[in-house]
Amino acid sequence: MRIVIALGGNALLKRGEPMTAAAQHTNVRIAAAALADLAQDHQIIVAHGNGPQVGLMALRSAAYAPDNPWPLDILGAETEGMIGYLIEQELMNALPKGTDCATLLTRVEVDPDDPAFDRPTKPIGPVYTAAEAELARSKNCWSMVEEAKGALRRVVPSPLPIAILGIAPIRLLVEAGVCVICAGGGGIPVVRGLDGQMEGVEAVIDKDRTSALLAQALDADILLMLTDVAAVFRDWGGPDQAAIGCVTPDELDEMSFAEGSMGPKITSACDFVRAGGAMAGIGRLQDARKIVEGLAGTQVRMEPLGVENQMPDGKNIDHIPKDQPASVQSSA
Repeated sequence: MRIVIALGGNALLKRGEPMTAAAQHTNVRIAAAALADLAQDHQIIVAHGNGPQVGLMALRSAAYAPDNPWPLDILGAETEGMIGYLIEQELMNALPKGTDCATLLTRVEVDPDDPAFDRPTKPIGPVYTAAEAELARSKNCWSMVEEAKGALRRVVPSPLPIAILGIAPIRLLVEAGVCVICAGGGGIPVVRGLDGQMEGVEAVIDKDRTSALLAQALDADILLMLTDVAAVFRDWGGPDQAAIGCVTPDELDEMSFAEGSMGPKITSACDFVRAGGAMAGIGRLQDARKIVEGLAGTQVRMEPLGVENQMPDGKNIDHIPKDQPASVQSSA
């Protein structure tokens, strides 16, 4: 099968870890092993997030030139090259000799009139305490959001992707059997001017939205969104917390999820499956193969499998009825 894999930024850099090159390299090596395992039996195309990394780059830029910081599109391109290089190198070390792999910088068109530019929702960068967040907000004029009690992150505009520029060469490489790493960080956000010229914009595109668009364009069978949580949960953090196993888009439509974290994953999964994809999976990096096999994570399908799924630890994953509410769950 052809699988588009979207690696979450927090799957590549665990929450609470220092944002160092050594930590990043170690986590990418672990991720590459999981991807190489899937690549034994399937054709994979890899996209990835950059939330922690682009936030760090923005902090460094602001510290170096507070009156003239580098824009997010350029910082996004920088992280796409950095993370793509690490993934490609470790994948090539893990995959059989003779495997071809290519990393591509990917521009993604967005609408300049997208309302997202007036309502930032995408968390990037490190987690701040309330005092640190207030200082960063006043110093940099950043918007902040509380992800958990006392834990805040910067939020930036996250416009919807309209088109993946350069999809033709991506498709050529995929059809030639090359393992392609592309659309990193959701792609480099650009808009088309009245004269037809493209220009970068201050935003970060959600990588799951772009990955769903990429999967549709490449006629993928599966969209796999890997992060650092086991599945999508109902009543997240509450007394009735339970993981959602096999679920349909219609059932998910009756639930609500955080706009800046799990919400885009759910929307991307539903869009892909409704467009003809066989399955969209959400779960932990280390469970990648089990999610594909329907044994872990959350699997979104047009029709439920009609069997009980289980988590890797043996606990049941519930099939959620339409009237069951879902609470906010954070994931990147």
